[in-house]
Amino acid sequence: MTSKTTSAKEVARILIVDDHPVVRRGLAELVADEPDLEVCGEAADAPDALRMVDETNPDLIVVDISLKSGHGIDLIKRIKARNDTVKMLVSSMHDETLFAERALRAGAMGYINKEEASDRVIEAIRHVLRGQIYLSSRMTEGLLHGVVAGREAIDHSSLKRLSDRELEVFEMIGRGMTTRQIAETLRRSVKTVETYRENLKAKLGLKNSAELSRHAVQWALERT
Repeated sequence: MTSKTTSAKEVARILIVDDHPVVRRGLAELVADEPDLEVCGEAADAPDALRMVDETNPDLIVVDISLKSGHGIDLIKRIKARNDTVKMLVSSMHDETLFAERALRAGAMGYINKEEASDRVIEAIRHVLRGQIYLSSRMTEGLLHGVVAGREAIDHSSLKRLSDRELEVFEMIGRGMTTRQIAETLRRSVKTVETYRENLKAKLGLKNSAELSRHAVQWALERT
C-alpha cells in the first residue's frame, strides 16, 4: 500500500493548452505512454486554461503561443501571477528566435518547436519538471552570445523591438483581423488598438496602414 502511494505521488500532472484538438490528442497520447506522467486536463483558450489550472493544480503546463482566444505569452504571465510554482513549457510553430526569450521573460521555463520528434517533447517536459531551462542548442547559444556581447549584437530584427502586446496585435493584423475585432479579442478600446497600430508603424518604419497590413500578412503567411 505504501509503495502505491509513493508511486502515485511521483506521477507529474500535465495540463495541455492548445487550440488544435489533433495536437492536444497527439501530445496527450505521448504523455500517457510515460509511466511517470499523466494528463490532468486540456484547454483550447485562455479562460479555460485559467479555470483548469485552478481545478487540476498541474505540475507543468504545455502551452501554445496562438490560442482560440487570448495569447500564449499573456496567458503565461497571468498563470504565473496566480500560481508561481507551476512550471510552463511552450510548444509552438512560431519562430523560436522571436518568441522563446519572450516566453522565458513571461515565466515559462522552456520552448520547443512542434516539429520536433516525440522523444524531444518528452525530454523537454522532463527537463522543465526538474526545474531546468529547455531551449534548442541554437537558441541557447544565441542567448549566451547576447549576454556576452550585449543585447544589441543579436537584436537585429525590428520585430524584437516590439512589446509583447504590440507583437500580439501585429500577429492579429496578419491574420486579417480588423481593428474592432482586435479590440474585442483583447478587451481593449478601438482607440487603444489604433495606438498600438501607430506604434507598430513607427517602430517598423512603415509609412501607412496598407504597408503595416502587407508586412503583417506576409509575416503570418511565412509562419503557417
